[in-house]
Amino acid sequence: MTHISIIIVNYNTPEDTTECLQSLLDLQLAKITLSVVVVDNGSQTPYALPKKFKKASKSANPTFEVVRSESNLGFTGGNNLGIHYAIEKYNSEYVLLLNSDTTVDSGLIKNLLAFAEDHPRFGIISPKIYFSKGAEYHETYDKKFLGSILWYAGGSIDWQHLVAFHRGVDEVDREHFDSVIESEFATGCGMLIRREVLEKVGLFDKRFFLYLEDVDLCVRAKSLGYAIGFCPSAKMWHKNAGSSDGVGNATQTYYQTRNRLLFTFKHGSLDAKIQAIRIAFLQLFSGSSHARLGVFHAATARFGKQQII
Repeated sequence: MTHISIIIVNYNTPEDTTECLQSLLDLQLAKITLSVVVVDNGSQTPYALPKKFKKASKSANPTFEVVRSESNLGFTGGNNLGIHYAIEKYNSEYVLLLNSDTTVDSGLIKNLLAFAEDHPRFGIISPKIYFSKGAEYHETYDKKFLGSILWYAGGSIDWQHLVAFHRGVDEVDREHFDSVIESEFATGCGMLIRREVLEKVGLFDKRFFLYLEDVDLCVRAKSLGYAIGFCPSAKMWHKNAGSSDGVGNATQTYYQTRNRLLFTFKHGSLDAKIQAIRIAFLQLFSGSSHARLGVFHAATARFGKQQII
């Protein structure tokens, strides 16, 4: 039996988290033991596990439990806490990170594990991820395609423009990305990680707090010889920015601006770093107040969680 721990960080999204847990009850778990750890990340109202999941835990597969942090540790710290807890308690061979605003296909775990066993060089693997119905960026899709609009079909890093982007985003899934199973980064929205990778590479860099920490982890794993995988047979759905007040908000603007510079100076070439300096000056002169603050904090090494409003 292979043991996998699922880590879900909840931050003031109790309805989404419960919906995510509900989808996990239908997982196919032949030859797999599963523990689900919800990290309540300093939510204003502590997350309480609904009774149905307490009862499900008595059957031992899967088990559900909540670990509480009294402060918001961000995506990095919340997941690090959950990973530490799960590996110490369950001696897990894999951990699977899931955003709280996701739901999963019943074959998600089974297909991810089969993919991992068939491709041992892949240290970190993400499934195919769709927008949840009604959470798409646009409202122009034919209704028959809702639920099959891609959010992630692998990831690429554009070092010239210093952005990491999802393949296939906003496209109807026609299985046109299914033949490309290697990716430049896996997304923390749904990310299966071998325990050996965590032991050799380490956990998330807390300086990021939120955004680009997943890309950073993947680049570090690749530097040690691991490949990053995309498993098209494993599927899930994402509401997108469910715990950060939507796309393009102040929090997102600040952390993405700051962390884009941190990531580049940590991993980029000389040309990439020169480009980062150009982008920083552009943001200082024409960016929003939150983008300018992100540049200032990057320049003064003020990382981790910061007060931005």
